[in-house]
Amino acid sequence: MRTALMLILALALSACGQSEFSDLEEFVKNSGANLRGKVEPVPEVKPYEPFAYDDFDLTDPFNPKKMEISRTGKGGGLQPDLNRRKEALESFPLEGLQMVGTIRQGDNIYALIKAPDNTLYRVVRGNHMGQNFGKIVEITEQAIKIRELVQDSTGDWTEKTSTLQLVN
Repeated sequence: MRTALMLILALALSACGQSEFSDLEEFVKNSGANLRGKVEPVPEVKPYEPFAYDDFDLTDPFNPKKMEISRTGKGGGLQPDLNRRKEALESFPLEGLQMVGTIRQGDNIYALIKAPDNTLYRVVRGNHMGQNFGKIVEITEQAIKIRELVQDSTGDWTEKTSTLQLVN
């Protein structure tokens, strides 16, 4: 009886030894048998050829000769006062400044300007703001009109009017 029980147990264990995924393992083994991958070759890298700038007779595009002339005051025409002490709002670009309100005291109207560093400034007509030598020429309850001096590609200064609208 013991021998028969051992024989039945051995047969049962041998039946469990076969994998239930044998068909899947056989498929995976045979599916990639005839495939060959193709990798494209690395493109050839062209060697760097330096360029020698030998045109010393031409104008150097990085030398601001016109600006130097206008700083000395010999250029004539419209130009900013470079010896004037800069105001706090001149360190920010005009696009980064926001008009957030106005205050009226007597005949004077003041504008409240919020700078990119979240500092609030009170300005009046005649103050300077922006990085293009901007001067406030008019303040209304809805906007500030600013006259800027911008240097063109030839080095001459031109006047440009910008408006800073009230932010709601």
